[in-house]
Amino acid sequence: MGELYDRMSRDIKLRNLSPATHGQYLRCACHFVRFHMNSPETMGASECKEYLAHLQLLGKGPESLKLYVAGLKFLYSVTLNRPEVADQLPWPKVPQKLVVVLSGTEVEQVLGAVRGLVASVALTAAYGAGLRISEACRLRVEDIDGKRKLIHVRQGKGQKDRYVMLSERLLAMLRRYWAAVRPKHGWLFPGRIEGQHLSPSAVRKALEHAVAASKLKKKVTAHVLRHSFATHLLETGNDIRLIQVLLGHDSIRMAAQYTHVSTAHPGPGHQPTGLAGHQTGRSPRVAGAPPRGARARHRAWAASADGGRHRARPR
Repeated sequence: MGELYDRMSRDIKLRNLSPATHGQYLRCACHFVRFHMNSPETMGASECKEYLAHLQLLGKGPESLKLYVAGLKFLYSVTLNRPEVADQLPWPKVPQKLVVVLSGTEVEQVLGAVRGLVASVALTAAYGAGLRISEACRLRVEDIDGKRKLIHVRQGKGQKDRYVMLSERLLAMLRRYWAAVRPKHGWLFPGRIEGQHLSPSAVRKALEHAVAASKLKKKVTAHVLRHSFATHLLETGNDIRLIQVLLGHDSIRMAAQYTHVSTAHPGPGHQPTGLAGHQTGRSPRVAGAPPRGARARHRAWAASADGGRHRARPR
């Protein structure tokens, strides 16, 4: 694409879109050009629709097609200043499906099978605070506010900051973890590369192995833990608007999806730090203590919690 590639890259940066969106839009434009072997400046809506139809034949689903449509719309409406082309590209309708939710026992089962202390605690924090995996991986030690019982999530989806609740159990677990690992360079969950945080792909791979080891029949992804967190909150009587704020959703309609999978009707409100509402009637220990299945692996570092000697970090 040459000069056009540079112009599109510049336009994306000027709008301060996320690095992931930046890469996706550019990949879409390059793939579009390779498919037609022609410059986008000489093509229009007909060629765009032909390209999208080709992607459908390749088996791309509605969610994936939305990404390509967004990239083409940006290319034509912004970089090429041809909004009439972008207006002719329809958004594919995405089927509304119920989210997968784990019971508290199943959450324990999965997290108890995670290998590696850093990945295990990162996934536990993601579930216990309702974080996206990318948000959990980017946590810094100073983001844990033990006095106010809050976690500061920086630049989440949509580049928005927010606070989420921090339970006593999760705080105690993070303190024991910090005392054992003493992470450097400020990252709460350091990666293998010096000075960098734990990569989301490494956490997803660790979760994938844990799900296989736990032999669950459900399709479990990192986002399923977040769905489970929200559903457990709803089942313990928390208001749906609170869930919306904690998850960082712009619209309450996103949080409303959990009403369709909850097994309980909303009741009196509870602090969203003691997650319950699952089939066994017992609150999952993962919100603030090592999963039972991982107790042997964590015995050495858990023993370092001696009544607050390491309360300095996290605060």
